Amino acid sequence: MNGLKIPNRVLFLTFLFYGTVANISAQERYVLRVDEGKRDASFISFRQKLIEAVKKRNRKFLLGVLDRNIKNSFGGDGGIKEFKEKWKFDSPKSEFWNEMLSVITNGGVFFSEDTFIAPYSFEKFPKNLGAFEHQVIFGSKVNLRSQPESSSKVISQLSYNVVKVDYEKSVKDITDEEKYLWLKVETLGGKKGFVNAKYARSPIDYRAIFDKNNGKWKMSAFVAGD
Repeated sequence: MNGLKIPNRVLFLTFLFYGTVANISAQERYVLRVDEGKRDASFISFRQKLIEAVKKRNRKFLLGVLDRNIKNSFGGDGGIKEFKEKWKFDSPKSEFWNEMLSVITNGGVFFSEDTFIAPYSFEKFPKNLGAFEHQVIFGSKVNLRSQPESSSKVISQLSYNVVKVDYEKSVKDITDEEKYLWLKVETLGGKKGFVNAKYARSPIDYRAIFDKNNGKWKMSAFVAGD
């Protein structure tokens, strides 16, 4: 460097700085489960009845708690008729029930005193991370495996970690190209492997919004996307 000698102290501080930055960037991040619904007795009662109805696939009850202008996407007109068409609600094979059960049984937060959103992962996901590249491990002690097989070696166990997903190396369901069976992931702390896709969730996956009007709770939106 043109014969310029850099003092050892400067070299040490430079090494210390970059070492610290590298260490910070390699730290794990988590989105821990949050459930603010417990603070409102009326919502607790409503949610328990809704969970029971979803488990029993009680169409009458579910339709009764939909807002007449329910938002079903970011591009449609909304409404109950659109909701029924979108989810093939009259079919015994409707995907709505499984999706809804995952949403409503995984906590959530209040936007305001009378508005609740579930699950917790949408609102609590770090705003400085890409929602399309990352997902959240949806549970505790989820096995991180060496291969996309339930019999493969367990590398580690993850609990509510934020993970970056390599979709190209993930494994899709051959019967449904829109679904993944196994996700190739890397935690922000550097752990790499495969997780069963049912234990990971995108922060912009389906979420439900509930509003209380005149003392009654209604589902005003069930949407996915950013």
